[in-house]
Amino acid sequence: MSEKVMHIAVAGNIGSGKTTLAKMLAKHYNWDVQLEDMDDNPYINDFYEDMQRWSFNLQVYFLNTRFNHVRNIRTSKKTVIQDRTIYEDANIFAPNLHAMGLMSTRDFDNYINLFNSISSTIESPDLLIYLRGSIPTLVKQIQQRGRDYEDGIRLDYLKRLNERYEAWISTYKQGRLIILNVDDLDFENKPEDANFVISKIESELNGLF
Repeated sequence: MSEKVMHIAVAGNIGSGKTTLAKMLAKHYNWDVQLEDMDDNPYINDFYEDMQRWSFNLQVYFLNTRFNHVRNIRTSKKTVIQDRTIYEDANIFAPNLHAMGLMSTRDFDNYINLFNSISSTIESPDLLIYLRGSIPTLVKQIQQRGRDYEDGIRLDYLKRLNERYEAWISTYKQGRLIILNVDDLDFENKPEDANFVISKIESELNGLF
């Protein structure tokens, strides 16, 4: 396999295993990994305490952070695998907050206009890996990692996000796409599942070189 530099991205709902998969693939292929660093996020705790007050601030922070990530990835000398994409905020999280009455129409329109301006200047990932998971699987994995600020996530919130993820993925045409059902996979603990995922990725990567 040649050394073409690529942007690989992992997408999926909260608790779907994006970080775990990104780290596993980065180690396997010796890629750089761009993780979503929640510990440095100045809004995340406030957001989960009061979503309506902090939703716009949080989404703008994510948009700016991910825009800078994509710019850095595209100038990298090495293939990078990214945990969550810039598109998920605009297609899933911000519209969901707006629909739930947690972001005003004025703020949402402002956000979408900002996203459209930014997204027109960047390239899509060469390969997108979407992790599809049912609500019970997501809840179990969220509970296992035990992040304090995620304790208050409601089931209806996860369900709404899942519906938006499915709608987005069903129309995704920006590049190559792999869909993995995490209900049936434990790539962290079962080598055969990890090998299955790697074989799927290999077949897509071979078409990218």
